Parts: sequence; structure tokens; C-alpha cells
Amino acid sequence: MSFISRRSWRTRIAMALLLSMLLTLTLSSFTYAAGVGLTRLSSDPYTNTSSQHKTEVEPDNLSSGTTIVNAFQVGRFTDGGSSNLGWATSNDNGSTWHKGFLPGTTVYATPAGTYARISDPSVAYDAKDNIWMISGLAILNNPGPVGAAVLVSRSTDGGLTWNNPVTVTSNGGNGFLDKDWIVCDNTSSSPFYGHCYVEWDINSQGNLVQMSTSTNGGLTWAPGKATANSASGLGGQPLVQPGGTVIVPFLGNSIEAFTSTNGGTSWTNSVTIGSANSHAEGGSLRSDALPSAEIDGAGKVYVAWQNCQFESGCNANDIVYSTSTNGTTWSATQRVPIAAQNSGADFFIPGIGIDKSTSGSSAHIGLVYYYYPVSNCNTATCQLNVGFVSSTNGGGTWSSAAQLAGPMKVTWLANTTGGFMVGDYFSTTIINGKAYPVFVVAKAPKGTKFNEAAYTATGGLAMPGGRNSSAGDHSYPVSPNPTSRVGQTAY
Repeated sequence: MSFISRRSWRTRIAMALLLSMLLTLTLSSFTYAAGVGLTRLSSDPYTNTSSQHKTEVEPDNLSSGTTIVNAFQVGRFTDGGSSNLGWATSNDNGSTWHKGFLPGTTVYATPAGTYARISDPSVAYDAKDNIWMISGLAILNNPGPVGAAVLVSRSTDGGLTWNNPVTVTSNGGNGFLDKDWIVCDNTSSSPFYGHCYVEWDINSQGNLVQMSTSTNGGLTWAPGKATANSASGLGGQPLVQPGGTVIVPFLGNSIEAFTSTNGGTSWTNSVTIGSANSHAEGGSLRSDALPSAEIDGAGKVYVAWQNCQFESGCNANDIVYSTSTNGTTWSATQRVPIAAQNSGADFFIPGIGIDKSTSGSSAHIGLVYYYYPVSNCNTATCQLNVGFVSSTNGGGTWSSAAQLAGPMKVTWLANTTGGFMVGDYFSTTIINGKAYPVFVVAKAPKGTKFNEAAYTATGGLAMPGGRNSSAGDHSYPVSPNPTSRVGQTAY
């Protein structure tokens, strides 16, 4: 071998190593961030042998003034629901936390309720009546789990103590209820100020979507109403614009939405927001294209969900979003540029939050999500992480991503008939310009007990802008969504 050929060979090797290092950096640079502290909000105290302990999954949160309220499932059953719903409240902008578990819900609560299990927590605040609310899906064994009622627990002291729940709706021994969500109209100039709205679906009627309204601080609720076209789906997240229009994004055959402009007296036909095509995550992880929805200070609605249309062969998910100012016309689906297209990473289960003091092209957005750095993985190799990105220009461009937790093994998570579970949805609330996402972190089990609980970022997260853009992204054709649980139970 000549000197020239040896030098050429060495140059090629060096260049190959450099390219390998650059590729590794490209694929992993979004997965690491220093100095993110976590606060554990709660721990599963229950001991019933019929569910998995210590597990907490599927949290939601909301803030108003200096108060943040979180709610989550505690003691997850394999085939649906949990031993109770837990709560964690801060009245000082997230500096200190109080925690507990709802009374009067399940047979495991103190005092005990009548239901066997409970699922699907959602948090709302009624500013007119100064009432905090947590809704949940009550479940009976019949003999297997059946979604029997939608309940609302109320707090009159800033989320520090909670009353026994009131019933929004009950199946009366018939039907099968699923996936509730709650919101209130908190704009004092709205003609429907103080109206609160709960969404759920009747699984046994093809996931027929229902809406109920309360006008007295959640004490009583009107009978459920369907949309004008009897829309079917699940996972609706109602939002209220400053003028009182209610917009409800949900997962049907696609990501869809319907509205009410008369305080819940009637609901319109549903319209399409975007495709619900979703990649099935590796490692038997439970996930779906359920929407996460929020609204800015001027009433512009953002809907985020997991979607594979920007990844070749639908081999991974991105977090995508669409916006609307009226709930009837929606922007083209855009990809959140957490990583480059076809990076090999997989992003799913988003929780979006918006600073209500901002709006339009200056809206500040925070987004928490889960991800695998390598999508093509299995139960033994998948590495589950929690990430966060933000935008200060209404989603025009985004920050670099921060890793909040992980990597976790999927086998550290509660196991369900739908797969290993952190939750079907997550949430981010923003207070004093800082984001407080609520999410689930799991560590290695301790003996026969899990070590999975609800966390938030200590002191909140800064929300920087950035230059990352998805402008010009190519969308790939994909087959109909193989992973949707529409038509199946999803509690």
C-alpha cells in the first residue's frame, strides 16, 4: 500500500468517524438538559390487592391567580381505572404543595364512596363562584369494569379540601360511559360567565359524544346533549373563548371539533381539524392520538396531538398542532420541530399550555411530551423520556428541547390491557410566565411495588423562544390510523 493510499484510507476513516459523531449529536442533542429539578407531588397510599401499587398515572392540571391544582389516578387497575383520584395544590405559585385524595368516590376513599374504581381526572376553576372542580369517571364491576357515572368533586377553599362528589350523569345500570373533561367560562364579560361544561362519551353507543352544563358552580348538571350530527369519538377537551363560545376538540375518525355559541343549549356539527394517523409506539406502550387543547388570551385555540404524517412510512410520531379562532375553520397541520424529520426518534402524548396573558403572534406556548430517542425499539430496549419545548411567537418558531426525566424502562410502568401506562393525556399550566407541566415519572420497582408517581418541575420552567422551525416540512401519505381506541374502552 502506497503512502498516498494509506493517507486516503486514514482520511476516509476519520471522516466516517466524524460523520458518525455528528449524526449521534444530531439525534441526541434534543434529549439532554442540565439543571431541571423535579418535585414529586404525591405517592400512592393504597394497599388493595386488586390494583397495582405504587402507581400514579394520567395527570391534569390548571392554574388561576396564585393557585395550581393537579389531579391524577392513584393505584391503577390493569383493566381500567384506579383506587382513587389524588390531588396536589399550591396556593403560592408552585413554591409549596399540599396533597391528598378525593373523598366519597370509591370504596377505598375516606370516607368511602360506592364505586369500585375511578379514572380520567380533569381540573377546572369557576371564577364566578370561586369553586375548584375535579371531574372523574366512576367505574363499577359488572362483573368487569363498566364506566357508570361522571362525578365532579368541588373545593371552596382554593383546592385544599374537597367535598364528596356530585353526579353529572349516570348510566342507570345501562350503557357504558368513558373519558370525561371539564371546563368553566371565566370571562366576566361573557354572556355565559360561570357556566361550566363537562364532556364524555357513551362507549356502548359507538362513543356518542355528550355535553352537560352547570350554571350553579357545579352543584347540579343538565342532562347530556349530543352534537347536531351525533358525533362519535372520545377524549374531548372543551375550551371557552372570551365571548362565551365553547370549542370542543376530540378524537373521532380524525381530529375533530364542535362548538356552542348559546351557553350549551345546543352543539353544532363536528368539523375536521386534521388527520389522526398515529404510529404504534414500540415496547407495548399505551398511547393514542388524543388531542391536548389550550386557548390564548384572545381566544385562539391550539390543538396538539401525536401524528405520523411527517415521518416516512409512519415509522414514528411527531407532535403536531392546528389552530382556530372560531372552532369551525382550522389551520393546516404543523409539526413541532423537536427534532429533524426522519430523525428516528418518536414523540407522543403531548400536554400543551398557553400563557393567558399573551396572544396571537406573541403567544407563549409550553409543551410537555414523552419520547423514545429511537423509535424502533421493544420492551427490553425502549428508553422512555419526558421532554419540553416552548415558543414565544405563537408557534412560529420553537426552542431547543429540554429533557425533564428519563430514561425509563417501560416495564417500570403500570401494566394495562392497553399497554404499559403513563397516561392517555398530560397537561401544562403557566403561571407568572413559568410553565408547570404535570407528568409521570417511574423508577425501578421496589420489590413487588412500583415506583411511579406524578411530578412537576421545581419552581417551574422558563419558556424561551427559539429558531427551530418546521416550515417547508414534507408530509407523507399514510394508511388509516391503526392505533385509535375509538370504539374501544379507553379509561
